[in-house]
Amino acid sequence: MSAGQLEPLNFVSGKWTPGKAAETLEVFNPATMNVLVQFAGATEQNVDEAVKAAAKAFPEWRRTPPQSRIQFLFKYKALLESHASEIAQLTTQENGKTFGEARAELQRGIENIEVACGIPVMMQGYNLEDVASGIDEMMIRQPLGVTAAITPFNFPSMIPLWFLPYAIACGNTFILKPSERVPLTARFLINLLQETGIPEGVVGMVVGGKAAVDALLHHPEVRAISFVGSTPVARYVFAEGSANGKRVQCQGGAKNHVVVMPDADLDMSAKIVSDSAFGCAGQRCLAVSVAITVGEASKPFTDKIAELASNLKVGNGLDEGVQMGPVISPASKERIEGLINTGLQGSGKLVLDGRRNNGSKERTSFLNPTILSDVESSSKLTDTEIFGPVLSMKSASDLDEAIGILSKSKFGNAASIFTSNGNSARKFRYEVAAGNIGVNIGVAAPMAYFPFSGWKDSFLGVQHGQGHDAIDFYTDKKVVIERWPKEWSRKF
Repeated sequence: MSAGQLEPLNFVSGKWTPGKAAETLEVFNPATMNVLVQFAGATEQNVDEAVKAAAKAFPEWRRTPPQSRIQFLFKYKALLESHASEIAQLTTQENGKTFGEARAELQRGIENIEVACGIPVMMQGYNLEDVASGIDEMMIRQPLGVTAAITPFNFPSMIPLWFLPYAIACGNTFILKPSERVPLTARFLINLLQETGIPEGVVGMVVGGKAAVDALLHHPEVRAISFVGSTPVARYVFAEGSANGKRVQCQGGAKNHVVVMPDADLDMSAKIVSDSAFGCAGQRCLAVSVAITVGEASKPFTDKIAELASNLKVGNGLDEGVQMGPVISPASKERIEGLINTGLQGSGKLVLDGRRNNGSKERTSFLNPTILSDVESSSKLTDTEIFGPVLSMKSASDLDEAIGILSKSKFGNAASIFTSNGNSARKFRYEVAAGNIGVNIGVAAPMAYFPFSGWKDSFLGVQHGQGHDAIDFYTDKKVVIERWPKEWSRKF
């Protein structure tokens, strides 16, 4: 890209087209602050063009046999695997996570393609003969039409692949609206999909801010919207989409808790929790945000995780040996540091201080792991999604008290327990109000053949992403009741 040139980042009818917004947007490398690309955002007109192209492609695509549709996904999987290093490098450049994290993220996305290739079985309905004398009944699944997904910055390759493979395998057409902070990975994904020979218009992409989101939410030909992001925006998308007659699934924010019992392997637990809290710079919806130590586990666990976190190598995710990259932007860093300061008001204490200002006025996105203890329950920090490398420590006298602390959270995305006691593990699994439960697991991320669940303020909708839930979301059920009297047959 030459200086001043704007990249066309909207994909419509097999061609890359420029945005029509007056404002120029920039994508930065958060590790170096170098500008990677400049572009004009998508407007309502751009979105309308993409939706109309998808609507035009839908009739022929839905008539394409499922076995034929998934052949494009088989080819796509092979292309993604052969270009995995290039994709991971691009993700690291625009997101900041380490190269290893970016590779792992892509692999989790590819697993969804593998599951979606089972559509000829997963999309089947069912039937029953003689529901009444001579009458048969069946349920069949049919695609919705034009569908769309609005995805966040933190997993530029994985989260689009939570939705795209299922949507098109079910016979829908699909429009991706990636975060305007990380559009380059999405562009690479779309380009590879086109190499499979998939028909024009089946998949499109628009890149922009609220104007693009609103255009998708209000467009009469968009049948379904998937969203991943913060809870306030999830509420907006759910309300607007539903009000406009769309099927909507919205994965919102999180405040994930982990309970560490005194009978746990504390060395293993500290390592796993550290990886969860500080991996991807804490910018994932399944990151541990609060660790509750029970009884005598408090001091040894806190000491162990503080030592691990203090020794993490923070830097450019493409550099050798780096274990944690920057957060997405200087503004995000400043917001996180402000929340740390909020947690320190009152009785809050620093176990490990990761703030890196040191009086410097240099704009940077780097923030080291931070651990807080004794944060007051009334503090804003207690119920705010930080989305950064910050872990709060709490203590409880027993498991019941720990579950009580956890249950006060308005979020219900994930929760984990570390224990060697099966009864404690079962009690936790049975009683905790969260959609994804981990037992001796730091990041309770479901495999692609299970739904990515979420409760309370962490999810709005009925069907979740992935697995059979994705098939339910991307298809309409049609019930057919048939009777063929013998006397009618004799007329022909």
